[in-house]
Amino acid sequence: MRLQSTQSQHILAVLLPEGLAPEMVTVSAKKGARLAVVADLWHREHDSHYEWEVLFSPADVDMMSVRAVFEAGQLMIHVRRRPGGDDLPQPLIYSQ
Repeated sequence: MRLQSTQSQHILAVLLPEGLAPEMVTVSAKKGARLAVVADLWHREHDSHYEWEVLFSPADVDMMSVRAVFEAGQLMIHVRRRPGGDDLPQPLIYSQ
């Protein structure tokens, strides 16, 4: 998963394997300005489960603004930043 940050938003992007459909991807906002992303290829036995957790600084993002777009095998997640968040640490991405 890659992170691109601008003054107005954070954009998370990841290329997912062929055969993955939108209904196989779950993006959920969690307590403490955390974002969980899970993708499962149900019909495969190997290399079928992908999972990330993204930790944001709570003062940096508006978690109500999370928007995910899945097309052509790429998942892009947009999270709007709050004004004045430029001096806060970058989000941390954990792959599980």
